[in-house]
Amino acid sequence: MPDPSSFRPAPGTIPDAPGVYRWRDKDGRVIYVGKAKSLRQRLNSYFADIGGLHPRTASMVTSAASVEWTVVGTEVEALQLEYNWIKEFDPRFNVRYRDDKSYPELAVTLNEEFPRFQVMRGPHRKGVRYFGPYAHAWAIRETLDLLLRVFPARTCSTGVFKRAQQIDRPCLLGYIGKCSAPCVGRVTAEEHRDIVEDFCDFLAGRAEPMVKRMEREMRAASDELDFERAARLRDDLSALRRALEKQSVVLANGTDADLIGIVGDDLEASVQIFHVRGGRMRGQRGWIVDVDVDNGPDGTAASSLSVQVENFLVQYYGNRANETQPEAPVRGARLSPRSARSREEYAPDMSPVPREILVPALPPDPEQMSDWLSGLRGSRVSLRIPQRGDKKDLAETAARNAKDALARHRLKRASDITSRSAALTELADALGMDNSPLRIECIDISHVQGTNVVASLVVFEDGLSKRSDYRRFAIRDAPGDDVASIAEVVRRRFSRQAKEEQSAEVDGPALPPGIDPETGRVRRFAYPPQLLVVDGGQPQVNAAAAAMTELGIVDVTVVGLAKRLEEVWLPGDDEPVILPRASEALYLLQRLRDEAHRFAITYHREKRSKAMTVSALDDVPGLGATRRTALLKHFGSVARLKAAGVDDLTAVPGIGATTAAAIVAALSGAPAPDPAAPATPGVRSVTVRRDNGPAMAGAVDANGREE
Repeated sequence: MPDPSSFRPAPGTIPDAPGVYRWRDKDGRVIYVGKAKSLRQRLNSYFADIGGLHPRTASMVTSAASVEWTVVGTEVEALQLEYNWIKEFDPRFNVRYRDDKSYPELAVTLNEEFPRFQVMRGPHRKGVRYFGPYAHAWAIRETLDLLLRVFPARTCSTGVFKRAQQIDRPCLLGYIGKCSAPCVGRVTAEEHRDIVEDFCDFLAGRAEPMVKRMEREMRAASDELDFERAARLRDDLSALRRALEKQSVVLANGTDADLIGIVGDDLEASVQIFHVRGGRMRGQRGWIVDVDVDNGPDGTAASSLSVQVENFLVQYYGNRANETQPEAPVRGARLSPRSARSREEYAPDMSPVPREILVPALPPDPEQMSDWLSGLRGSRVSLRIPQRGDKKDLAETAARNAKDALARHRLKRASDITSRSAALTELADALGMDNSPLRIECIDISHVQGTNVVASLVVFEDGLSKRSDYRRFAIRDAPGDDVASIAEVVRRRFSRQAKEEQSAEVDGPALPPGIDPETGRVRRFAYPPQLLVVDGGQPQVNAAAAAMTELGIVDVTVVGLAKRLEEVWLPGDDEPVILPRASEALYLLQRLRDEAHRFAITYHREKRSKAMTVSALDDVPGLGATRRTALLKHFGSVARLKAAGVDDLTAVPGIGATTAAAIVAALSGAPAPDPAAPATPGVRSVTVRRDNGPAMAGAVDANGREE
C-alpha cells in the first residue's frame, strides 16, 4: 500500500488558487478528479491523519501514487474542466450517475420528410424531438395508441413505409384510421407535418387551446347537421381527455422544473429526479451511487449533501447537454410559416436544462453552479430549495422515493456483493492464486469450417462485465486452427504491454506504465488481467501459456474452460480442475465464456454477411473492387446496401442506372434486367416469389393488377 507522505508535494508548491486536481495510481490511471476554490487547502486536507478521513477518501489516498493539478482562471472554468476530465478518464472513485439501462422516451423524427412517432433509448439524435423520459416503454405505447386516433401520423419503420409506397397500399393502421397514410398520398407532406405539430403541441402542454378548438368544431358540425363528423370529434375529445388524465397536474400550469431528492449515509446515496413540464409530471429517474470521497472542508452532513447535489448537477445536466443536439433541416420538405413559428416556440423546451431546479440543499457555490447551468440552457436557470406549497410537497415525495429505492437496493446488493465476492474467492482458491482475480479476460474463437475466422476478448471487473474494454480480432496468421488462433490473439493482446515494460526497464520510469508517451493519456486497455480464460481444453491453454512465456509475462494466470464437461484446465497439467456444479466460481466462468462466445458470434456474422454481399456483387458486370468498396463506404453497412434502391445507388459516384439495376437484382436474388429487352408501354416487370418455390417473373399493369 503506497504511503501518501512519500509523494506529498513540498510545502509552498501547491498554489492558493482555483483549479482541478487528479490522483493517479501506480499504473498511471486517474482514480479521482476534483476541483477546489483553493488547491492548497483542499490537497493539504488529503494528507492529514488517514484515520480521520472518510473511509472512501482513505481508500482513494492509499491507492494513489501521485497527485497533479491544473490552475484555472475562474471557478466556472474549474467546474467545466472537472466535468471534462471525469468524462475522459472515468475515475473509479468519482461518483457515477449511470443507469444499467437507458430510459425510454417518445421521439418525433422532425428531420424526416414524413416525421414518425417511435420509442427511443440512448443518446439523443440530431433533428429528433423527445418527450419523457418514461419509466416503462409500455406506458409510451399505451399513450401513443390512445392519441393516434386524434393525431394519425406514421409510426412505421422506413422499410415498411417504402414497401407501402411501392405496392400503393397502406398498412393496417391506415385502414383503421390510426394513420393518415402519407405513404399512399392520402395526405401531403405539409398536412402530415401539421398533424405532427399538433401532437407536439399537445405533449408540450398546449392542450387546452386544442380541446377548445375541437369543441367549437364539434358544435359547428352539429349545427350544420354533419352528425358523423361531430361524432368523430366527440370521440377524439374523449381520447384527449383520457390522455390528459394519465398525466397528473402537480404544479401550476406552465411550470417547467426538475425536483431532486437525495437520501443516503456515509457510504451510499439514493437520488431521485422528477421531471415536470407544463405543470404535469413527465417522468422520473433514479440512481444509487457511492458517496463522493470529497465531502467538503468541514465534513458535516450538510456539506456532504451539498457536494452530492453539486456532483449530480454537473454529471446529469452535462451529459444531457452533450446528448441533446439542435434540430437539423427537414429533408425533402419546405417548412410552412407555422412550422417555423413552432420551431421558435419549441426551442426553450428542447433545452436539456429546465427553467427551475429544486434541490434539497444548495451546492457549495450556488451562484457558480447557476451560471454554469444557465450557459447550458442559454437563459437564466433558477436553483433553489423549495420552502412551501406544492413544490415543497413534491420535493418531499421525491425524497421519500429516494429513501425507498435505497432500502430496496441494500436488500438486493447484500446478496449480489456476497455472491460475487464468494465467486472470486472460490475461484482464486481453486486455481491456487494468491489474491482474488479482480480483472478477468476471456478469449473465444469463431468461424465456419475455417472461413471468416474471428476472435473476441471480453473483460470482467469485480465479477461484472466491462463492455468498454471488449475487443475483437480478425485472425491473420492461422485461419482454421483454433490453437494457433488462440496464440495469435494472446500475442497481439499482450505484445504492447511487454514492449512498454521492457522500455521502462531500459529508459527508466519516466512515465507510469500504461501512459501514451505521445499524448500523455492513459491507455485504458494497457493494464493486464490477473486471470486469462480461453475457451477450450488443454491444447488451447498450453498455446496461450506458451505465447505468454515468449512475451516474458509471468504474473497472469491462464486457464481454459472446456465446454463438454465444464472442466478447468491449467497449463502443463494432465488432469483438469473440477469445480462443483453449484459453485459460484463455475457460474462466473460460464458467464464469462458465454459472453465471449456471444461477442465472437456477433462479429463473425457481421463479417460473413459482408463477405456474402461482396461475393454477390462479384457477378455484377462492370463492377470492380474499387466501386464495391465505394458502395460499402457510402452506405455504411450491408443492410443499408441491400435496402437501397436504384436511385440511391446512382448517387454513388461511378454507379450508373444500368449498373444500379444489376446490383439491386444481384442482392435480391432476381435475374438482372436485360438492357436489350424491349419495353412494353404501361407495364413494369416484377418478381413473384412463391412460398415453397423458385422466383417467377411476372408482370403487372400500370394500375397494379397482375396479368
